[in-house]
Amino acid sequence: MVSPHSSLARPAPLHPSRKNARWRRLGALAIAVAADTVQIALLPLFIEGAAAPWNDALDVCVMAAMVFLLGWHMAFLPAFLGELVPFLDLFPTWTAAVLFVVTRKK
Repeated sequence: MVSPHSSLARPAPLHPSRKNARWRRLGALAIAVAADTVQIALLPLFIEGAAAPWNDALDVCVMAAMVFLLGWHMAFLPAFLGELVPFLDLFPTWTAAVLFVVTRKK
């Protein structure tokens, strides 16, 4: 018979940081996909790259959210700089960077 105080009596709860990390990764991916979708859907507002203030504001907010949710990673720097280049910002760089970071972090 198993004692109620034994570790076999009930499963150990998930470590809070592991559960939280999953939601952080999903949140970061959702933000990245949303930002890339907005940039493609509203093409006339974002086509100028760094010359468009809307593009700069969106990219700064997305970069801050990525660092907050996933921590600093070098993959975010090329994504951020790529968003400043006209026409290159139409490529889903945020989504690619987040997928790269999420698949590499353990």
